[in-house]
Amino acid sequence: MEIEKIRSVLESLLLVSGDPLDISKLAKIIEVSVEKIQEGIVSLKDSYLKNQSGLELVQSGNQIQLVSNANNAQFVEKMMKIELEGSLSNSSLEVVSIIAYRGPISKPEIEAIRGVNCSYALRNLSMRGLIERQSNPQDSRGYLYKISLDFLKKMGIDQVEKLPKYDILSKDERVGDVK
Repeated sequence: MEIEKIRSVLESLLLVSGDPLDISKLAKIIEVSVEKIQEGIVSLKDSYLKNQSGLELVQSGNQIQLVSNANNAQFVEKMMKIELEGSLSNSSLEVVSIIAYRGPISKPEIEAIRGVNCSYALRNLSMRGLIERQSNPQDSRGYLYKISLDFLKKMGIDQVEKLPKYDILSKDERVGDVK
């Protein structure tokens, strides 16, 4: 596979993930050697630097993540502040509802229910303090999401089981039992 194609696939995978990815995992997904992935990472970093891109790669050991350029931090912070103070989007409302009624639940399980990627909504809900992330005992590479105490306080309840129709919606057979 040509380095340009590897670079393009890397960029797509890192963007969609939103989280750091292991270089060996990327090599398996793309079906190339770890050395080719490293070469693609260097090429992508050089491209971002040369084009004064709004994106950059951050690497720690074998983990790599696509992030916004540090030079644009003031604008990113301004946007995030507006988002955190504004109303939740419909997609964020859907995700927090799924977590509240079906949690603790993994990202792939949420996406199976919704049918679309939920990385952005999870990050937004986490930043607002409405959900918490915990280690997944069934998959050490993944996480489980559950609602936070702040969520319960904002809803004016002391336990998740007091949510409307909790008995029915927490066991909705149309989406299978994900617990």
